Formats: sequence, C-alpha cells, structure tokens
Amino acid sequence: MASRSDASAPEAQMQIERVGLSFGGVRALSDISFNIYPSTIQAIIGPNGAGKTSLLNCISGLYKPQQGQIRFEGRNLIGQAPHAIARLGIARSFQNIELFRHMSVVDNLMLGRHVHMRGGVISGGLYWGFGQREEIVHREAVEQVIDLLEIQAIRKQTVGSLAYGLQKRVELGRALAMAPRLLLLDEPMAGMNSEEKEDMARFILDISEEQRTTIVLIEHDMGVVMDISDNVAVLEFGQLIAYGTPAEVKASPQVVAAYLGHEHATH
Repeated sequence: MASRSDASAPEAQMQIERVGLSFGGVRALSDISFNIYPSTIQAIIGPNGAGKTSLLNCISGLYKPQQGQIRFEGRNLIGQAPHAIARLGIARSFQNIELFRHMSVVDNLMLGRHVHMRGGVISGGLYWGFGQREEIVHREAVEQVIDLLEIQAIRKQTVGSLAYGLQKRVELGRALAMAPRLLLLDEPMAGMNSEEKEDMARFILDISEEQRTTIVLIEHDMGVVMDISDNVAVLEFGQLIAYGTPAEVKASPQVVAAYLGHEHATH
C-alpha cells in the first residue's frame, strides 16, 4: 500500500486544509491538513481526546470549524448542514449506536435510503405507480447491503433484540444503504470480541474493494489499522503529528511515543 505523496498520485477526493476548531478556550483541532484519496481506506488514530471524532464531526457538518476548508469533490463542506452533506454522498456511523431499536433491521436499513427518496407520503398516495417503483428500487439496494453484510437471518428482528456486535453491523449497513462515495466510520469495532472484529474488518475491506467506496476509519485496534488501511493520519492534542502508510507511521518515533507505546493503556 502506498501513500499518495508522489506526482503520479490521483487527485484527492477530499482535501482537509488547515482546519481549526475551538470550544471556548479549548482548542480541539489545530491547523489540520491532509488529503483523502478515492477508493482508499484512510485511518485516523490517536489517544483518547486527540480530536479524531471532532474531525469527523467537522466533515459531516455536526461541527463548524472556525478556520480552514474541507473540500469534497471540489465542494467546500464548511457551513453546510448535515443532511446537505449526506446528499453529496457522505455517510456516517457513530461511536454510540444510533439505530431505532424498536424497528426491524430491514426498516432501519430502509431509513438509510432516505436521501435518495423523491416520493413522499403525498406522491405515494396520488401517484401510486411511481411510489411503488421507487420502493422496489430502494428495497433492491437494501437487499444488496443485507447480502454483503451477511445479515439475512436477522432481517426481520427488532434491532433492540440483537447482540451488540450485530447492532454495530446493522449500523454499518444503514450508512452503506445510502450508497455513499465516502463512508465515515467512528470506531466501528469498539466493544467487539476478536471474532466480531475480524468479521467487521472483512466487511470494510469488501466495501472498499468491491464497491470502490472511500472509507475514513477511526479505530483503536492497531492491528486492524495496520492490516487494512492504505494511509494513516495520527492526531495528538488536536494536531496532526504524522501521515503516511501504516509502515511509515508505525516507524515514526513521535507516533510511538504519542500513541503506539500506550496502546494497551488506551484499550
């Protein structure tokens, strides 16, 4: 896996340029700059409180940085609402599961299709034919996600009745149902056992390789990060201290001192 610093590298899909974010007197992000390239897995790592989730919140529109730009396929995302950013092709999962627990797996996945739905309640009633055709299209997209994530057996179960690892898989599925070009995953393996982590890592690789979806991944398990990532950005105290291939980052003394040396303490 190669970093994207050479002259022959493809054009960046996302450009994060000198992003700064403060909450009162607390500086959450300081002058963050790096590129994210199409169809790659971009990991963001760092100790707790390093600013990783804050950066994802800036990308997805939940936070508005006071400084810098975040450009996705040429469009500046700063100041755009989360739903507008979702419509541009950026989907997001969260650290804490954000599913509708009383609804079935299929219904939760269908909610992931909302950004593509043009027929509302009125059109569904007045123009039944169009509403039915649209429903079929979205159902087909959801079925593809169900097959990819191997959740056929739980499709009709309510999310709240599922084991934690399966709920995390359904949340990935809901984000994937949006058919994003960029997928933001905030600790998708947190709280999982080793077998569940292996499954999730395999699904992430399948999404990247089969669907050519760009993935930005926050993850604490360094074995997973080093195995599946193309590039790694390392944050510490809201600053970017390293960027490169997993091998380059792993060899950085600054990274070892800031993060890798404390790996067991941060789990």
